[in-house]
Amino acid sequence: MSTEVIQLREVTVSLAGTRVLDQVSLTVHRGDFLAIIGPNGGGKTTLLRVVLGLQPVDSGRVRVIGAFPGQSAGRIGYVPQRVDFDRDFPVTVMEVVLMGRLSGKRLFSRYSGADRAAAEEALETVGLLELSRRSVGGLSGGELQRVLIARALCGNPEVLLLDEPTASVDPGMKTSVYDLLDRLKTSMTIVLVTHDTGAVGRHVSRIACLNCNMVVHEGDEMTGRMVGDLYPYPVDLIVHGEPRQRILKKHSSDD
Repeated sequence: MSTEVIQLREVTVSLAGTRVLDQVSLTVHRGDFLAIIGPNGGGKTTLLRVVLGLQPVDSGRVRVIGAFPGQSAGRIGYVPQRVDFDRDFPVTVMEVVLMGRLSGKRLFSRYSGADRAAAEEALETVGLLELSRRSVGGLSGGELQRVLIARALCGNPEVLLLDEPTASVDPGMKTSVYDLLDRLKTSMTIVLVTHDTGAVGRHVSRIACLNCNMVVHEGDEMTGRMVGDLYPYPVDLIVHGEPRQRILKKHSSDD
């Protein structure tokens, strides 16, 4: 059985006349924990939308778990970057998580006992089972983020895609999200879009740099050369303490 779960070959996407992805190639293998980093507007969210089948490509080839994008919806979990909703709308945490089971249901069908058991298991995984009856409008940003992860997990996905899952949470909750992903990576493939370059190296197995073009690095260490290839302007790397020294290397004449 092939270990390739996501395969992009020379994929090009243009939006409103602007090329967002230019001849991007990427292979994600079963069991990978891949971080995709890059500047705003570099095409990271667009790439995830291509994988999900939500964004058509101008050219290139895309396969997801051996099928065309969108044909493996029940096997892909997705946590979006932002979720806009009316916090006064009367919906509970459990009801939001159960939405992760909708892809395998017919219109207007009811949730089964198995659906509810899966939702409870997902909430327990993210540490929020005791909040299952609470209105989502009363959650903190970090709690809401974990609910969205639980919703993605509720469908028992083989691949989990996350778009900036720590962008709107405080530092303490950010640590808990990464700890959760460390546990999940033992049982599923994870693709994480993030700006958090100071943390990803302690958790991921590979790093891909995307700014319209993509470069994949076989390792979890960021160097000055990698950042220089990614950002077309001068960037200083600051090393804070011993734990981060393997993530961000100081510039040298070799970089």
